[in-house]
Amino acid sequence: MSGLVVIGAGQAGFQAAASLREAGYSAPITLIGDEAALPYQRPPLSKAYLAGKTDARGLLLRPESFFAEHRIAHRRGVSAVAIDRAAGRVAVSEGEGIAYDHLLLATGTRNRALPVPGADRAGVHQLRSLEDADRLKAAIEDARRIVVVGAGFIGLEFAAVCAGRGLSVTVIEAAGRVMARAVSPETSEAFRAIHAEAGVTLLFGAGVSAIEGPEGRVAAVTLADGTSLPADLVLVGIGVVPNHELAEAAGLAVRDGIAVDAFLATSDPAISAIGDCVRFPTRFAHGLPGGDRVRIESVQNAVDQGRCLAARLTGRPAAYDAVPWFWSDQGPHKLQIAGLAGPGDASVVRRTGPGFSVFRFRNGRLSAVESVDRPADHMAARRLIAASRPLTPEQAADPGFDLKALATG
Repeated sequence: MSGLVVIGAGQAGFQAAASLREAGYSAPITLIGDEAALPYQRPPLSKAYLAGKTDARGLLLRPESFFAEHRIAHRRGVSAVAIDRAAGRVAVSEGEGIAYDHLLLATGTRNRALPVPGADRAGVHQLRSLEDADRLKAAIEDARRIVVVGAGFIGLEFAAVCAGRGLSVTVIEAAGRVMARAVSPETSEAFRAIHAEAGVTLLFGAGVSAIEGPEGRVAAVTLADGTSLPADLVLVGIGVVPNHELAEAAGLAVRDGIAVDAFLATSDPAISAIGDCVRFPTRFAHGLPGGDRVRIESVQNAVDQGRCLAARLTGRPAAYDAVPWFWSDQGPHKLQIAGLAGPGDASVVRRTGPGFSVFRFRNGRLSAVESVDRPADHMAARRLIAASRPLTPEQAADPGFDLKALATG
């Protein structure tokens, strides 16, 4: 019996394998991962790990013994190179191919490259893997002037760590505000002020034209307007692209991600896909410019889709319907987002005690909530959005209105 083969040993692939065993799946499971490490958490890499608050062991999703105990064959440091759908077989970079009854693609994403001269110089980093984080940790020790390209979650989290060490940090952002694709203008402004107060210099509407320096090493970042920023270390964080090439080569439907249905099945019934690499339908995206199909990069989505897939493969099929939620720790502040907002969604700010929340409304209905240091608001928001409970902008703005009661009533 061939069983299940999982391509991708990140959060999504691991969760699917673990949930299948928990649900009583008895066939063989093979987990293929191109990293040498055991499956680990990625979010702490840009925060707690770089700050020295946790070590590599603390990142592990499970110890090595877990895989033997649960009969999960983990092929480390091995890449899938081709899928033979007719034969039901995966060709790999080392050793013989692996036969499957069902194939799960959890191939994740990769960092978008900075397309300018000098981007390959020593001292220019990206942050995606544990190896990336280890190189950054070592490089920070000798750096004094940090330039971050991109004011998204990763860039700002890294900037906060470096500022906390007393380093000079400049963040370059092509858009007009931080986290422009992820949060409201109100939340963007709050975090701009937070980072500025911590000593971070933020440059908006700025593009990079080159990375320069002698003997192949970075010494400066040149902007499109000719400004030269001295730099000992550069972190590039300008987004990611889905790893869907393997699926595309196998003839599966792709469109900025592997296309799946509400049950996370691809165009081949013997192949499913989950996690950051998939584009799927969800009611929470209704009314967004791109339509009801989205690709979401979050731990929540990876975990929930892994569990959903496991339920289907063990005879309990249900459409995937989890509320999307995200978080980002930037210095001492925690940003938590529930739901999916669009660029035209209205904003209502609610301030009660420390922190604040921005409630987003699309066509009069609650679409998302961005909470800064307000975990209770975040939990209530997840329940409200999941249940589609009616909430008016006036109620959201009223600090005396009982959100918890509405969410749990």
